[in-house]
Formats: sequence, C-alpha cells, structure tokens
Amino acid sequence: MKYPRFLKNSLLRSFKVSPVTLLIGPRQTGKTTLMKELGEGLGMKHLTFDTLRQLSIAQEDPEGFVSALSTPVIIDEVQRVPNIALPIKLAVDENRTPGMFGLTGSANPLVAPKLNDSLASRMFILHMWPLSMCEIQKNEPKFLELVFDKEAKFSDGVHWTRESMIEAFTAGGYPDALTFDAITRDLSFDNLLTTILERDVQDIANIAKPRNLSKLLSIIAARSSCLLNLSELSRIASIPYATLTHFMFLLESLFLIVRQPAWHNNRTKRLIKMPKLYFGDTGLLINQLRVGAEQIYENGRLLGAILENFVFLELKKLTSWFQNPIDLYHYRTQTGAEVDIVMENRKGQIVGIEVKATESISKEDWKGLDILGKELGDKLIRGIILYPGKEVVALRPDRLAIPISSLWNG
Repeated sequence: MKYPRFLKNSLLRSFKVSPVTLLIGPRQTGKTTLMKELGEGLGMKHLTFDTLRQLSIAQEDPEGFVSALSTPVIIDEVQRVPNIALPIKLAVDENRTPGMFGLTGSANPLVAPKLNDSLASRMFILHMWPLSMCEIQKNEPKFLELVFDKEAKFSDGVHWTRESMIEAFTAGGYPDALTFDAITRDLSFDNLLTTILERDVQDIANIAKPRNLSKLLSIIAARSSCLLNLSELSRIASIPYATLTHFMFLLESLFLIVRQPAWHNNRTKRLIKMPKLYFGDTGLLINQLRVGAEQIYENGRLLGAILENFVFLELKKLTSWFQNPIDLYHYRTQTGAEVDIVMENRKGQIVGIEVKATESISKEDWKGLDILGKELGDKLIRGIILYPGKEVVALRPDRLAIPISSLWNG
C-alpha cells in the first residue's frame, strides 16, 4: 500500500535552495522510495552504497567516484562512505547549484563527523521517521497548527478503544511491517534489528560483540518513557559506564532510541535535568518487550508507558515536517510534579501535554500542568491532556482534555 509522506514538501523546498540535501532516518522507513519519487521528476539519477560494487569503488577512490558522477544524483546510505563528503564539498564549491546531491543515511551525521563538518552550510538535513498515524490513515495533519493557536477550537474525536490502541502500538510505523500478520511482523522486526545491530553498527563503529547492544536494547525496552539514569543502567546491564555511553550514542544515532531532554530555565533550580528515553518505534518496542496484546491489555502501567512512547513519537513525526520549528521536552520537579511533553516554538510559546491511558479525568491529572503554568505564566498558552475518549472537555479555556485521535484526525 502507498502512503502519503508529509515530509515531501519540505524535501522539495530543500532541493530548490540547497546544493546538498541529506535525508536521515531509520532503515526501511521509505527514504529511498521518497527520494526516487521526487528525484525522477527532477532528472536525478540513483545509486546506492548498499551494493558491493558501488561501495567498493567509492571507498577506494572517493574523489574519482564523485568526479565521474553526472549530477543531479541521489546516493543512498552515504554514511557507509564518510570520506565521500570532501569530494562532494569540492564539487559543490565549483558549481553551487541547488539540488545537485540528494543523500540518504540510516545513521545520524553526528557519528560521521567528516560528513557533517565538510558539508556544513552546504547541506540541509531532514529527518524521516516511520509512518505517523495521519500518514497511515491518509489524513492531513492539523494538530500543531491548532494547539499553538489560542483561538482555535478542537472538535470531538474518535473513541480509541484499548484493542485499537494496542493494535496500533504493535503494528508500529514501518511500512512493510504494516502489511504483515502478527507472526511475520515479529520476524521482520527481528531481522531488521539483526541487520542494524550486526551490519549498520559496523559501518560507523567497531563493536567486537554486537550481541551486547542487543542485550542493552532489551533492557532499555523495559524502561521506555522513564528517566534515563546512566549510572543505574550501567549497573543493571553490567556494562562499564564509558562503554554504556558509547553504546547509547550508537543506538540513538541509528534511531533505535530517542532521548527527550528536560525543560528548564536559568531561574529554576528545583527541576530534574535527566532526559527521558523512548524507543524509536512502538512495534520494535513491543518486539523487544516480548509481550502479547493480552498482557498489555491487562497491565495498565505497561499500557500507559507504551502509550506515552507512542504519543511522543507522533509529535516527533508531526514536528519533523511542520513549517515552524518546535522542540520537545519533558518537565519534572524534584518533588515529583511532571508534565510528559513540553512543546516550545521559536516564539517562546509553550504547550504542555499530559498523556492518559484512561477515559476518566480527575483534578489530580491537571496538577503537573498547573505547576508548569505557575512557573511559566503567559508563556504556557495551553495545558492539554490527551486521552482515549472522544469528547473535548474544557476545564477552562487554556486547559483542555482532547481525544488522542486529534493527533491524526485534526
């Protein structure tokens, strides 16, 4: 099945203004498909470093490889040949034409400093995540526009049952996995992780025992949506602290995990500054948890953690193509008050979001948002509770309980 990719317009804009566009994101999310779809209309040729022939030629003589290219061109999995960055830079400096190079990478350029440093100021970087729910359901996203507009009204949504919720979590957002039955999907996730942890990791780092990364990933799965305490994780995983920090960097660079930084300002000293940790896809998360739908259904705490991970990822995906940059944080005080997600735009406007797995909303559920409101004053333009019910409930004009389905139904 073909799904719309709402990053498409951002990618087209980048081709029109930047000589180099790098599209990064997890393996098998459709980066190549989207690049080729747009590139065909722009006369871009395509090659990939996933083929041994192209990879060997580029590794042996990156300068000769680039000089022989006919631009515009798309090059897949560019992180496999980081030394190609300087020849691309030289080619761009000779002829700074927009849309010369469309690059894709299954690793963050931060792990390949040569790529990042050489092409700084010459390259736009766009991030492509697995499919969002609005892409899966083919609905134009409106949530971010509405939530940052104090005058905008949300409409009632769709009741999201536990069964539907768990089905969405388990499926995740990888395009191929969405077409599989449960057993085949689980096998596909196993194969995907094997490819990433045993091959892709070796492209960016020399890891003697990749199975240690696999073990760490399983341990992290049980701690998704929680604060990241590296000292504690080092002890639990029996991995030296220095090695653990390197492993975490690699897992994050390959988009298997995502850190959510803590929100803080210089005036407040009573805030927790540890990041929270999420999996990059809920399908992969459940695969690593080794739990079934029935176990999730009956375990409210587990359901809540997976739901928070899911909502965080949905917002991460929405912000990746939204026209105005939005940063995502979490908020927690030393006394335990917390807000799951804090969104801040470049105007300094902030929206706080609490995620609830139950359909009933109590006064206690607003506590973290109220404390954040006292901290921020007028900068907090809205405090939102996202919940599975279908009705919009207003505690007051700037405190709303909104259906989770509003994330993809507008």
